[in-house]
Amino acid sequence: MSTTRAHLVLEDGSVFAGRAFGAEAERHGEVVFTTSMTGYQEALTDPSFAGQILVMTYPLQGNYGVTPFDTESARVQVRGFVVREACELPSHWRSEDTLHGYLVANGIPAIEGVDTRALTRRLRSAGVMMGALTRRDPETARARLRELPRYEGSDFVHDVSTAKPFSWPDPERPGRHIVVLDLGVKHNIMRILRSLGCRVTAVPCATSAADVLDLKPDGIVLSPGPGDPALLDYAVDTANGLLGRAPVFGICLGHQVLARAWGATTFKLKFGHRGANHPVRDEATGRVSITAQNHGYAVDPNGLPSSVEVSHVHLNDGTCEGLRHRELPVFTIQYHSEASPGPHDNRELFERFLELVEEARSR
Repeated sequence: MSTTRAHLVLEDGSVFAGRAFGAEAERHGEVVFTTSMTGYQEALTDPSFAGQILVMTYPLQGNYGVTPFDTESARVQVRGFVVREACELPSHWRSEDTLHGYLVANGIPAIEGVDTRALTRRLRSAGVMMGALTRRDPETARARLRELPRYEGSDFVHDVSTAKPFSWPDPERPGRHIVVLDLGVKHNIMRILRSLGCRVTAVPCATSAADVLDLKPDGIVLSPGPGDPALLDYAVDTANGLLGRAPVFGICLGHQVLARAWGATTFKLKFGHRGANHPVRDEATGRVSITAQNHGYAVDPNGLPSSVEVSHVHLNDGTCEGLRHRELPVFTIQYHSEASPGPHDNRELFERFLELVEEARSR
C-alpha cells in the first residue's frame, strides 16, 4: 500500500491524517459514517451515497475483495472512502480485485490509517459536515472547501437516475409488470422483484405519471436515492398522479417523496441513519426488525392527512419509518428492505406489495 500522506479536512477545521490509496484525486462531499460491518462494495455502489465521502466505522475493509456480483449500481457512487485499515491481500473465492484496485479503476480517492472512531464521534457530536479528501496541503483544501457547493441544495437524483427506460434481464418473462421510478434504485430491488415472478421496468426520475401509466404497470415502486427530498417537486408531482391508479410501494427516498405528496414535510437528521443495525417497530404488530438504512433526512408526520397513518417507528430516535394509506393500496418504508441485513428479514414487504398488486388485478 502507498506511503503517500493524505488528509481528510472537515469544514470545522478538523484534519484527520492517513495514507492515500485508491485513485490519485481530490474530492469534496458531505462526510457521513455507516456502522455496517460488511458490505463495503454494496455501500460504495449505493446511489444513496452520491455526493458523500463515506467513513466505515468497522476497522478492516477490503478483506474479501470485490466482485461484479456485489454491485448495487453501474458505478461507484461515493466521492471518497475513509477506513481504518485497507486489506492488501483479500481472501474470497469470488474476489476479482483488491479494494485499492477497484477504487483506482473507478477514479475514487481513499484514505486509510485514520482514527475512524474519533472521526465518527466528531460527526455524531457536531453533525455531518462538508469535507475534502486531499494529498495536498490541508490548508489549501480547507480554503477550496469554502468555495465549493454544499451538499444541501444539490439535486443528486438526476446524477444517479437512468437516462432512459430499461428492463431488468429477461424482460419478456410473463407476469406482473412492476415499474420502478428510478430515484437511485439499487439492483437488489429489481433482483428481488424478478425472483418473485415480476417483469421489471425502470424509468428516469423525471418521468411523468402519464408516461408511467402508459407502460400499463400492475404496480409501481418509488425507489431509494440520494439527497434532500424537498428538492424533488418533479417526483412529488409524479407521485400525486399515480396515487389511486395502481398499487404503490415507496422505499427510503421514495417514502419521503410520497409523504410530501400527502402534504408532509421533511427535515435533515443530525448525522443520519446509515448501517445494518437499526431497530424499527411495526406499529400494527409490535414486531421489531433490525434494518439496514441509508438516509440523512426524515419525514415529519404532523402534516399528514387522517387517511395516512404512521406504520413504522425507529426505536432509537422515534422518527417515522413507514406510512400506510388507510384506503388506497399504498405503503412506504424509510429503511432498505432490499439490503438483507438478516439476510431475508424484510423480503416480506415485497411480498406484501405484490399481494396488493394481485388484489388490484383481480378487481
